[in-house]
Parts: sequence; C-alpha cells; structure tokens
Amino acid sequence: MEELLKIGTITTTHGLKGEVRVFPATDPERFEYLAYVLLDTGKEKRELTVQNVRPQKNQFIVKFREINDINEIQAYKGCDLWIRREDAQELDEDEFYIGDLIDMQVCLEDGTPYGILTDVIETGANDVYAVRRPDGKEILFPAISDCILDVDVENSRMTVRLMKGLAE
Repeated sequence: MEELLKIGTITTTHGLKGEVRVFPATDPERFEYLAYVLLDTGKEKRELTVQNVRPQKNQFIVKFREINDINEIQAYKGCDLWIRREDAQELDEDEFYIGDLIDMQVCLEDGTPYGILTDVIETGANDVYAVRRPDGKEILFPAISDCILDVDVENSRMTVRLMKGLAE
C-alpha cells in the first residue's frame, strides 16, 4: 500500500498573496479538513500548513501559511499535493484510496486473471475502472456492485463480473 496519498494538483495561482487553485483527487468534503499537505516540488516533498480552504466551482482555493506571495508559489503550477496515509481520514465501507487500486490484479468471478487496473475515472455518477488486458486492450468497468464483486486491498486483487456489452 502507498504511504502517501495524492489529494490534489495545483492548477494555477489565485490572486497576489500566494493562494492557489487546486483540483481535488479526493472527495471534496475530505479536502476541507486538511491541516497540512506535502507539496511535490519534483525534488522533494515540502510540508505546507493549510491556512484556509474554500470551494470554487470544481476546485478549491488554498492558502498555505508558509507562502504569502504569488512569486513564491508560481513555480509549483501542475505540482501534486499529498498527505501521509496515517493522517488521512477514515474511509467508509466500500471506499478505497485510488493509489491502492492502481496496479491491482483484476480477476473474473471464476478466478481467471483478467488484467491490471490502470486508472480510476471519476465521472460524477460513479467511478469507472480502466483495466488493461494482457493483449493491450483496455476495458472500462463501472464501479457498481453488479460489476465489482470484491476488492481485496491487502492482496491487491479485485474480482469483477463481465456484464453483457463490456467486452467482446
């Protein structure tokens, strides 16, 4: 399991006092309760204290205590924000961190290996899991109970049901 969890990406600066717009990679409700983040500068992960968070459309405006000028943060556009797993909020039953799902072995309900989960697409209605088959084809599975029968994070294994129309 990943020790760090991605919570968002800085998309651009906001104003002159060092605020940034962040596109969340987590449930927006969870984002509002952050005390700190780790900014991946490309060379290091710099810990920043979250001073203020406010929603704006599908993003958040975030102010870090350590940064007070647009020039201090401008170089970090496009950089990811992370938190330590032990500091993450508890998940509800049947909720998973995307980082725990990526590269998971996907098997059919009879146990036959089917492919590797390569991406989680957040659509609004329900997530969609992209699974890369050994032949290189990508199959998309809606993250609904009719398709996703079991997710075993400890063993990095997902069991799926191939619904009619999902694959040839």
